[in-house]
Amino acid sequence: VLALGALGVVYGDIGTSPLYALRETVLAATGAASGGHGGAASVALAAPVPREVIIGVLSLILWSLVIVVTLKYVVLLLTADNNGEGGTLTLVALAQRALGRMRGGVVLFLGMAGAALFYGDAVITPAISVLSAVEGIKLVTPALNDYVVMIASGILIALFLVQSRGTEKVANFFGPVMMIWFLTLAGLGIYHIADDLGVFASINPYWGLHFFINNPGVSLAVLGSVCLAVTGAEALYADMGHFGRGPIRGAWIWLVFPALWLNYLGQGALILSDPSAIDNPFYKLAPDGFILPLVVMATIATIIASQAVITGAFSLTRQAIQLGLLPRLEIRHTSEQTSGQIYIPRINIMLLIVVLMLVWTFRSSSNLSHAYGISVFGAMMV
Repeated sequence: VLALGALGVVYGDIGTSPLYALRETVLAATGAASGGHGGAASVALAAPVPREVIIGVLSLILWSLVIVVTLKYVVLLLTADNNGEGGTLTLVALAQRALGRMRGGVVLFLGMAGAALFYGDAVITPAISVLSAVEGIKLVTPALNDYVVMIASGILIALFLVQSRGTEKVANFFGPVMMIWFLTLAGLGIYHIADDLGVFASINPYWGLHFFINNPGVSLAVLGSVCLAVTGAEALYADMGHFGRGPIRGAWIWLVFPALWLNYLGQGALILSDPSAIDNPFYKLAPDGFILPLVVMATIATIIASQAVITGAFSLTRQAIQLGLLPRLEIRHTSEQTSGQIYIPRINIMLLIVVLMLVWTFRSSSNLSHAYGISVFGAMMV
């Protein structure tokens, strides 16, 4: 039951990365620009993307999932808890205990920087996730393209209003939905892998290294875009207090990682067989009659994705208060069984205001993707 709940809260963020991660990384690799008015992704490529670029990008994404998420977060960092809590400030508390307060000043500064970047992640994630899902509407009815920002804003306001009901109630509803989402990701990937079985070459890390050696000019931009595929890993650690390490590990190994990998392979095979699919490879995985249901499902999944960083922000805020980095705030406990499940009204309102500002300022997921990459990459570096 906890693993199912973890699917709904912890893995929502990384589970919606296939909506935009491969597209943005391939565009960064080719030096093309994406982003357009009202959320339309306008992609202008002079020629089809070279085969070795697609295979190289797939290899980079796969090995980022293995090294950053599986080895760093799921295997290593989940063992570093402080009374069951995780997150950047948990590492600060553990490091200060080991080094002593006098030598822990640098550690405290790093913790504050990491926490600030995580708050950045907590406001960009809901904005980019919901925008990227709602943008799929233009594939069904282009007339609604001008209303993408308003629809996304309405969804986000509703999401923040239900936070007061508590993580447990949200997880009970979101968990089964995300299970269907991950099975759908895997199914869509398997459906298209046969388009070009050569995508399995990406299992060899040589292709990722080969790409960097041959394309030094765009390697930094590509690295920032590859980070989009592992967004949510830092939320995975921050949300440990809500579910515990066992359920989080089990959900990743047995369902989340295989589903993500298969979906990225399917997108890569589709682009290799049909270069025009680069403008929105995720939605073009779906058969024609399935696009509208997929847009609806993706929108629900991105609402859930936002939940991971929102609950992570609540946990981070409580730890910051305990370390004396923030003033005291009202903290409401929303579960009789789990002390880690909390709701902080003022943080919730502040997050909502900033998220809406981002949506109305950037107006498309592609415009937001670069800020997102910096935020996530910075938090992971710290």
